[in-house]
Amino acid sequence: MTPDTAYDPNELVRLAETAARTAAPALVAAFRSDMDISFKRDAHDVVTLHDREAERVISEVLQAGAPGSQILGEETGSSGEARLRWIIDPIDGTANFARGLAYWCVSIAAEVDGEVVAGVVLDPMADHLFAAGDGEATLDGAPMRSASAADDRSTLLTSFPNQHDVDLLGDAAFELLAQITSTYQHHHSTGSGALNLVHVAAGWSDATMGFDTSPWDVAAGAHILQRAGGSYAGFREGVAVDRPQLSLDYVALGAGGDHSALIERVRELSSRWFPAA
Repeated sequence: MTPDTAYDPNELVRLAETAARTAAPALVAAFRSDMDISFKRDAHDVVTLHDREAERVISEVLQAGAPGSQILGEETGSSGEARLRWIIDPIDGTANFARGLAYWCVSIAAEVDGEVVAGVVLDPMADHLFAAGDGEATLDGAPMRSASAADDRSTLLTSFPNQHDVDLLGDAAFELLAQITSTYQHHHSTGSGALNLVHVAAGWSDATMGFDTSPWDVAAGAHILQRAGGSYAGFREGVAVDRPQLSLDYVALGAGGDHSALIERVRELSSRWFPAA
């Protein structure tokens, strides 16, 4: 591929899968081993040397397969300027990874001219690959379809409320948690937004949500979910955003779901806070 290529989304999926699978063995070997942990935003936001090394490996594979493409990674930020941009989270769910909880993944999205056209989420511990190009979403190569029950029969996956949510929203965070607890049959705090999205895409759960997300948290998973028939309601300062990677706050749901009360409450809370300048 070259910078003036007419990019084939399915080829981008294959390249992203190669990159994720190249990085995965070292992550699996490091999982549940002694590791040094450092912190980014606060003591709740951890990072390991394995995040950085995995992002380096992934970036090298992607750049070799698509020379000159731009990289946006959680650990190294943005580099380059090109029509094709890779959005990478080398370990989504680092706190789980560092603690020995097997709910983390590698997430890679391909964005062409500002539109996400391909996404891959690899769960190395379960050996599941969730993927989508311009056709239907797949799980380990087989077609995958999302589904959602009514709210009171639904399971909601989320990492809400974490400390950052409480800092942003104050008491409103706990009020929303009470609403979720009374409305939904089950809700689980999981620690990986990308895995939450693809679990909804696979029909293993009904909905997911989050506040103050970054592009690498949602770009791949949202694309896969939408290709699996689900939907993504993203907001920025309370205003609906069409492209998930540009949203800060969201509710995502499987096909056939409503979740309108939750969507409206997240939209309203989204309008109350603004990202730091």
